Amino acid sequence: MASQDWFDKDFYKVLGVSKDVSQAELKKVYRKLARQYHPDSNPGDAKAEARFKEISEAYSVLSDDEQRKEYDQIRAMGSGARFTAPGSAGSGGFEDVFGSMFGQGRGQTTYTFQQGGGQYDDLLGGLFGGGRFGQSSGGFRGHGGPTRGQDVAASTTIDFQTAVTGETVHLTVDGETVRVRIPAGVTDGQRIRVPRKGRPSPDGGERGDLYLTVTVRKHPVFERDGLNLRVNVPVTFTEATLGATIEVPTLTGETVRLKVAPGTPSGRVLRVKGRGVATKKGTGDLLAVVQVVVPTHLGKASEEALRAFEETLPKENPRADLLAKARAAAR
Repeated sequence: MASQDWFDKDFYKVLGVSKDVSQAELKKVYRKLARQYHPDSNPGDAKAEARFKEISEAYSVLSDDEQRKEYDQIRAMGSGARFTAPGSAGSGGFEDVFGSMFGQGRGQTTYTFQQGGGQYDDLLGGLFGGGRFGQSSGGFRGHGGPTRGQDVAASTTIDFQTAVTGETVHLTVDGETVRVRIPAGVTDGQRIRVPRKGRPSPDGGERGDLYLTVTVRKHPVFERDGLNLRVNVPVTFTEATLGATIEVPTLTGETVRLKVAPGTPSGRVLRVKGRGVATKKGTGDLLAVVQVVVPTHLGKASEEALRAFEETLPKENPRADLLAKARAAAR
């Protein structure tokens, strides 16, 4: 991004945050906006797509501490600034600032600096690592050698299975095909830094980085719970009451057999070790959440048998403890 763009664009306003926003809050706000305006959520909506790109661009700069510091410094100088030769109208403030940076006193600089001009970008680029700095005058590249290429923000949408197992994807960035390895266990909204896959340096320096924001499609059966996979498993009233051995699906399409103990209530979690998300940091489990289902239609014989069964049960109110606690809390 050119320095003039940083002058003209208020990234804090784009994201709707204050200038002292923490990185944690910034990330939270970005994820919410990214989901709202992502092209997959707004198919065919050009305005939403443009807004999504604007949000991603702003977050790419503000989420990087070094770039955010440079951005704040540039914005602090104000837009519409101009450099003129010594002694002409308008010289002074900015001239003194840059003169002191390069060991020169007032009236000794000879830069011509106009908004939107090439020398404008070269000068600020040399100061903040985003341009060529005086390349036209003998190829001087500023303090520290060649400048680094600009970082690039991009986004991609992957399916749930790919997010769990990881995969190499191919993206088109600035017209160039880039191979990116999606690590196993990536989460929805996660931002991946891909070193040296950004824009090339204008003077032979190191390439910038690619910052890829990943959106994960929902799975019809499974949900992520950290490194664990969670699945709701229906069981009948009879199975939950008397106990049973049931089949439970896994992400690979295979099934595992689990034992439901007699008297299992709805909501109990049955754990299958090692069948969750496998990453370098560890492997999660498969969590099968029991959901007791009841028949919606009963035949006459079934209804009579159920009423007869009810007559054999102890005369207890299962909600008695709940009601007592609520009354006590209301006093």
